[in-house]
Amino acid sequence: MRKKPNIIFILTDDQGAWAMNCAGNADIKTPNLNYLAESGIRFDNFFCASPVCSPARASILTGCIPSQHGVHDWIRSGSLDKEKLGEKKNDPYYSNEDRPIQYLEGLRTYTDILSENGYTCALAGKWHLGDSMTPQHGYSKWFTIGRGGCYYYKADVIENGEIYYENRYITDVITNKAIEYIEELSSKEEPYYINVNYTAPHDPWDENQHPKEFVDLYRDCEFNATPNEPIHPNQIHSAPIGIGEERKRLLRGYYAAVSAMDAGVGRILDKLREKGELENTMIIFSADNGMNMGHHGIWGKGNGTFPMNLYDTAVKVPFIISYPKAFEGGKISFDMASHYDIIHTLVDWLEIDEELSDRLPGRSFKHSLLGEEAEDQSIIILDEYGPNRMIRTKEWKYIHRYPYGPHELYHLSEDPGEKNNLIGQLEYKEIEEKLRSELANWFTKYADPKLDAAKEAVTGCGQLRKAGVYSEGKMTYHPL
Repeated sequence: MRKKPNIIFILTDDQGAWAMNCAGNADIKTPNLNYLAESGIRFDNFFCASPVCSPARASILTGCIPSQHGVHDWIRSGSLDKEKLGEKKNDPYYSNEDRPIQYLEGLRTYTDILSENGYTCALAGKWHLGDSMTPQHGYSKWFTIGRGGCYYYKADVIENGEIYYENRYITDVITNKAIEYIEELSSKEEPYYINVNYTAPHDPWDENQHPKEFVDLYRDCEFNATPNEPIHPNQIHSAPIGIGEERKRLLRGYYAAVSAMDAGVGRILDKLREKGELENTMIIFSADNGMNMGHHGIWGKGNGTFPMNLYDTAVKVPFIISYPKAFEGGKISFDMASHYDIIHTLVDWLEIDEELSDRLPGRSFKHSLLGEEAEDQSIIILDEYGPNRMIRTKEWKYIHRYPYGPHELYHLSEDPGEKNNLIGQLEYKEIEEKLRSELANWFTKYADPKLDAAKEAVTGCGQLRKAGVYSEGKMTYHPL
């Protein structure tokens, strides 16, 4: 029997779809991502399920929307058992930790499915879905970050059940671990799946956080590929103010982080070539959520403003899939797809005998990989961040904020930059009502009433526990 393809899923942190040279950004240097796009298919309309880390990552793995899996914000606690940290428990960095929480407990992920179908599953890099000490959901190899974010030169990493500080550049450390996995697993009969979950290009963006060679790539860059706009009135006070030279400093660090990560991708590709594994390896590249780096005058992702924003720059993510053995590369797909489609696509592509729940909202985009037209053209994308919800077609976007607004409506085919909010204008009343109805019906169909984020006070400041837990047989809601 032919060995199923190896799969390497490279996931970055806070990388906008715009932050790749192959996506048209002339300033940024990403030669290895360019190679993946040339040898694979780049999606121009790919979306996260929520414009913040943990909910988006939970949706990638489970195919559930946040209002099904209950992770509604980035996770602030539940990653570690503070009493087992030894002298580290007094470090203010761990002040929110108490006991481990497995936020995906009871849910089925595609790594569960892969491991049950002969794949060895390995994690190298960020997890940020609780209980970082314990391998979960089919992973038999586990190297991760203690919490979520970290400094690039002082990351708290977990390996073999031990936590320690890593003084080397964390992007290189994650790459090294991925290469170790390839070296070890390429000699096995079984196919492998490796998550390479970089922390880049998440902040910090200070020059001392990144190797000089990558910072110097942008020393004299004017950053004309990113907008230079007045600060958005809703930007949160803790976000940076990217004006003048500070704007260039922030972008220099962000771009350096992307290019350093790109170099790591190049090293992984070289190892696959060396081991003769490149031909039989499906490489997927994406980011957990998008990012505003001055776009709309915002410095941050969905929670860079309050109320949270759902601009395309926050919800669109890079997505490239390369597998030259099976489909022709060098193409761009303009089909709309989402992270919650990945579990369906992998099961479909690998022809795994798994009946996915009809409660999952996604669909396979295998047809897009094969250059075929979808049977159903009525694809819409929905996104959420707490009580803020978006429905998007290729032509229109409607944003509804529970309970009181403000709401937004954009005619994307005429206003791709989302500059002109048409909400409340009489001539667009019919389309506004249609989209509002479709959005409400979709969430009624798929959201779990016990975990529905429209009822949660999600602020963008982090989630401390599960959104809903049973107590004496009754559902109780906990503030996030």
